[in-house]
Amino acid sequence: MTTPRRPEQVVLLDTARLPIGTALKSEVHTADTPLHLAFSCWVLDDDGRVLLTRRALSKRTWPGVWTNSFCGHPGPGESMAAALRRRAEQELGLELTELREVVPEFAYWARDASGVVENEFCPVWTARAESSPVPNPEEVAESLWVDPAELLRASRAVPQLLSPWLNEELSQPGLLAALDC
Repeated sequence: MTTPRRPEQVVLLDTARLPIGTALKSEVHTADTPLHLAFSCWVLDDDGRVLLTRRALSKRTWPGVWTNSFCGHPGPGESMAAALRRRAEQELGLELTELREVVPEFAYWARDASGVVENEFCPVWTARAESSPVPNPEEVAESLWVDPAELLRASRAVPQLLSPWLNEELSQPGLLAALDC
């Protein structure tokens, strides 16, 4: 018998980025989203390519938009490494190795076309894929491996085709060095 999943919670932060409480993930993303803790991960393969994903059309925010490998929120008391592994498995059926935080102080604010706001302190990580992706269709419409330099060119040429956090993250020297571009 499968144990039902508890509703996912996010960690709320104050302006100094210190935890001040929790909220249900399903209720926190609104037109006035409070600052909360998240993460963003760029998964690399053995050829140095990065896994790009297109968000499922059923996603509440940025449906159908191409973005980095995956993002998520650590639960209260959950380590970032555990949260990264959990989310990689849930979203992409991936096992990860070589987790590395490359932009520890990244934060962003963005408003979706629907009016929903993302307001996240979101350290950026890289990881290596230990298995082939098997995307969860509720999360990911499609995925592909791309050359990081080509992705950087695409981000500069047609940023509107990519998620706002992907574009902002690609301006971070720590990520560019990690992706070798």
